[in-house]
Amino acid sequence: MEFTHFDQQGNAYMVDVGKKQDTEREATAKGSIFMSRDCLQKVTEGNMAKGDVLGIARVAGIMGAKKTWELIPLCHILNLTKLSIEFEIKEETSEILARCTAQTTGKTGVEMEALTGVATALLTVYDMCKAVDKEMEIGNIYLEHKTGGKSGEFNHSKGGRL
Repeated sequence: MEFTHFDQQGNAYMVDVGKKQDTEREATAKGSIFMSRDCLQKVTEGNMAKGDVLGIARVAGIMGAKKTWELIPLCHILNLTKLSIEFEIKEETSEILARCTAQTTGKTGVEMEALTGVATALLTVYDMCKAVDKEMEIGNIYLEHKTGGKSGEFNHSKGGRL
């Protein structure tokens, strides 16, 4: 397997995508935060002292995805055409599932933007709820689906959608 971000001498560099064709690209990532039942109840009832947890986490996730190129070395600056963050409450597991979908028409994919959006949204939930539950756990972050580009369509083996 050839690594695309290293030259012949092993030095890191940003891949040249200048000659690639623009294609429509979309990526969706998912992740979860597990918390105490009391904490989840406060989030769902809107009783968290810091305010609307999921509303603020949604905006934070979008902002995080837009700044991916500043956070992840060697990522390209992308003209994102759509970003969305969705949440699903899973009371039976005391979990909040987050899903970020990123879209663009361009020369490189939006997988890192979708993953960064999910991670940022979940970290924001943690920040807003840590006074109630310091034992929250963030995990299961993965690329669920992507389309476009040379490699085409990808669906994670976990399957399913929110």
